[in-house]
Amino acid sequence: MQLTGKPFLILTIVLVPISIAVAMLLWGRVRGPKPLQFLTRLIMILFTQITAVLMVFVLVNNANLIYGNWDDLLGTGNHIRAVPEVPKEDPNAAPGQGASDRPKVIQQFKSVDDPKVPKDVKTTDLKGQLSGVDGEVVVWTPPQYDDPAYKDKKFPVVELLPGWPGSSSTWFGSLYVTKKLKPLMENGQVAPFVLVSPRTELLGNTTDTGCADVPGKVNAETWLTRDVPQMIMDNFRVDDSADRWAVAGYSAGGHCAEKLAVSHPNRYRAGISLSGYNDPSAESASLTAKDPHLREISNPLNILKTAATPPKVALFMAGAKGDGYEGALAVKAAAKAPTTVTVQELNGAHTTDVWSNALPEAFKWLTGIIPVQH
Repeated sequence: MQLTGKPFLILTIVLVPISIAVAMLLWGRVRGPKPLQFLTRLIMILFTQITAVLMVFVLVNNANLIYGNWDDLLGTGNHIRAVPEVPKEDPNAAPGQGASDRPKVIQQFKSVDDPKVPKDVKTTDLKGQLSGVDGEVVVWTPPQYDDPAYKDKKFPVVELLPGWPGSSSTWFGSLYVTKKLKPLMENGQVAPFVLVSPRTELLGNTTDTGCADVPGKVNAETWLTRDVPQMIMDNFRVDDSADRWAVAGYSAGGHCAEKLAVSHPNRYRAGISLSGYNDPSAESASLTAKDPHLREISNPLNILKTAATPPKVALFMAGAKGDGYEGALAVKAAAKAPTTVTVQELNGAHTTDVWSNALPEAFKWLTGIIPVQH
């Protein structure tokens, strides 16, 4: 039974009154020694509590798509096929450079099996050639993509990174990114971006990769910056210029988006961070926070401060006070041209509703950086 499907939700709701009814009916009928009666009634109480907690968990999970399936919840998914040594790339090479030297990665796509995700959102299972990572990649194409008037056009791309823990479907099922942006794309206020959300939960539900390459552990950075973009370029009419690519994320995904943008200006022109952070240790489960060197080089503020040449990248950083805003101001103060930083203060808690409401302004800003091409 699917974790996020209606049948399981209905089952958890039905179990609550059943567990209460069972306890009430059997409470006075318990027989045997006093210790046995006490234990039996304690089990009844615990069962009613467990069913209530389970129902609340499922409601919260369905609303926020924290865990997309049972493997993510139980930490039983295997997404690391291997951890090969990643071949170095030319830091000045554009995303599509050298693509003619290797076979294309042609994928089959299907609708996402989740009632909260719109039917026009597609998914595919990708085996990362360079990273050794296997995982789903969720893709949505804008209204113009299938318009005959745009048949010869190549589209800009935004990679969308969820928080941790988080599902590749969260942007579409909880932040409602397509519902928020589709009307703005249709009236020209937002560029017609192809939206791509790859899996980022690769090491189970106890460890956040920090979107980094960690020898012997995981090649998450290569997965996100090389395998996934190359697959998108092989299967969709998208621009292969870094000037037409961006990366966005919220919470831990905001940290990743900022870090990947400043680390790979040859691949991304812009980054959007919603309630993100600079220091990886802000997420206690972060793999990069556990090693002093990794922690240092994974901090985008440090990357900017120590860069020999400031990256040509634009950042949009939004957060509430005490939840990303101060870190954004620090990045803005450290940035040197051609790096630019726009900071916006958010009001509200660390929730998908707050981030969803911030999307129109963030993507209008992004359209100023990566404009509509006629």
